[in-house]
Amino acid sequence: MSDVTNVELLWLEKRIENRIRFGKPVTEKIVDAHRRVLSFAPGGIFAFVRWTSNDFGTVLSRIDILRAVAPGQRYSTVPWISPGGESLLRLSGWPKVERVLQLIEAVEALGINPADAAPEYWHHVHNRLSVNEGPRTYTRARHQAWLNRRRITF
Repeated sequence: MSDVTNVELLWLEKRIENRIRFGKPVTEKIVDAHRRVLSFAPGGIFAFVRWTSNDFGTVLSRIDILRAVAPGQRYSTVPWISPGGESLLRLSGWPKVERVLQLIEAVEALGINPADAAPEYWHHVHNRLSVNEGPRTYTRARHQAWLNRRRITF
């Protein structure tokens, strides 16, 4: 197992789209016109969005927010991701995926990179949306508390 988490992105027009919504890759490898591989360092947080359709419409909409793992750490397996990642959020179905995308945009509107937001926030969003409840919004105060806690504990 290498030290990085690899994410294969694929785009086939009107059929499959795998993309990264946010994250800080350390390398990018272009495989061909439709595929590339992004690599994330251990601890890096990223959002992986994928959808698939057929002749009758969309058959899969999913978003995963994951933390890249170091060798020896436990992880969840996710298609297109090697070896996998620590799952912070995993939701499927367009209404929930769309809501997560809106929350990501709200974090960005604060001038905060979503990859730097508190991982617990993405757990919170997952838990609330999983039961069709509205999550709390991410605030500058919550972000500052996360930065202070991270500075003290890491």
